[in-house]
Amino acid sequence: MSEAIEAIEVDVPVRTAYDQWTQFEDFPHFMEGVKDVVQRDDTHLTWTIEIAGQKREFDAEITEQVPDERVAWRTTDGTTHAGVVTFHRIGDTRTRVTLQLTTVPEGAVEKLGDKLGLVKSRVKGDMKRFKEFIESRRLPTGAWRGEVPRPGA
Repeated sequence: MSEAIEAIEVDVPVRTAYDQWTQFEDFPHFMEGVKDVVQRDDTHLTWTIEIAGQKREFDAEITEQVPDERVAWRTTDGTTHAGVVTFHRIGDTRTRVTLQLTTVPEGAVEKLGDKLGLVKSRVKGDMKRFKEFIESRRLPTGAWRGEVPRPGA
């Protein structure tokens, strides 16, 4: 199992950072290796990614979503991938965004990439690109302000 945690401060209000993160179909603009994300409904996504030249598709579901606070997800189709992103207001126009990601590398290529720190490196780069993306826009490309309660809550 591989875990990556990365935090970054962005110069936008917490609502702006959160609203942009809910626009999953824009992830290819700032996430390396993410080729496509299709949102099928409020809580179900289909991802197409490429790792070390290998293309993979998997389904994921949003397991918790609280506006301006957090979005959590997990895969639903055998691929082991889960994460949570949290948003912390630092000031009126500054937000700390923290991404925690857990994956289980599949196959020799992914296992080697994990040993070389590929996942952690990508997460760090993705967060830097998210910062650049949202700070250059100043406004989100859209927003979803709905709530998905934590299972069992």
